[in-house]
Amino acid sequence: MEIQKKIDYQRIAEAIDFIRKNFQQQPDLDEVAAKVHLSPFHFQRLFSDWAGVSPKKFLQFVSVEHAKYLLKTTASSLFDATYETGLSSTGRLHDLFISIEGMTPGEYKNGGKNLQIHYSFAESPFGNLLVASTPKGICHMAFTDDETTALNQLQMQFPNASFKQMTDFLQQNALYIFQQDWQQLDRIKLHLKGTDFQLKVWETLLKIPIGGLSTYGSVAAQIQSPGASRAVGTAIGKNPVAYLIPCHRVIRAVGEIGDYHWGATRKTAIIGWEAARSQA
Repeated sequence: MEIQKKIDYQRIAEAIDFIRKNFQQQPDLDEVAAKVHLSPFHFQRLFSDWAGVSPKKFLQFVSVEHAKYLLKTTASSLFDATYETGLSSTGRLHDLFISIEGMTPGEYKNGGKNLQIHYSFAESPFGNLLVASTPKGICHMAFTDDETTALNQLQMQFPNASFKQMTDFLQQNALYIFQQDWQQLDRIKLHLKGTDFQLKVWETLLKIPIGGLSTYGSVAAQIQSPGASRAVGTAIGKNPVAYLIPCHRVIRAVGEIGDYHWGATRKTAIIGWEAARSQA
């Protein structure tokens, strides 16, 4: 069994290396599968189990990352970035950015230009919060011990956006959750930027009941990627909206609390607070 796992890993590593080196040719499933001497069906299933995404989606990630690099660090036009990435048209690049980045290539290159973001600082049972919103919904929420650092981190995500310190209805509605108004959770609007895999993980977290806990392996199984516990952990670590997307409800399989972007002590406090109130 261990020998087979080692062989499988070597095949996946070889496939990933092949995709990274040849993404500009946009190889299809059959071509990559042949490279590692597997049938397309077997390779598709094996790759998805190990990487957490399909070979096609992984190729898209690599392509978009290259286009992002060109748009951000060079004077490349959208046409140039499309050509250098190996895509057939600027329309395909546009569609990939929309599905993977949550914004158009132009918006990415402009760093959120013309995007109006409202932000405010608020108190919670677990310390101060920075909460930010676009006209579409909450785009960022983070526990913070230093308001200046927290605001700088938000601005780095959208370097060319317009920021205004203002508490709006979207923020107020989201903060009601700390008053145990959990029945209103479905009314909270989120405006998230993430990959399909990240969004799938974050959506699964929303299904963990208040007062309940899950594990990385369980989340991976629920998104039908049982071998992707590590990828799930990475996606959870990228959660841009503290508490509303309850990454604090995921612990290690051995029962340990585990890491938390905003501190293990805070995570423990949140879990205990929710458990007490859900029982009450």
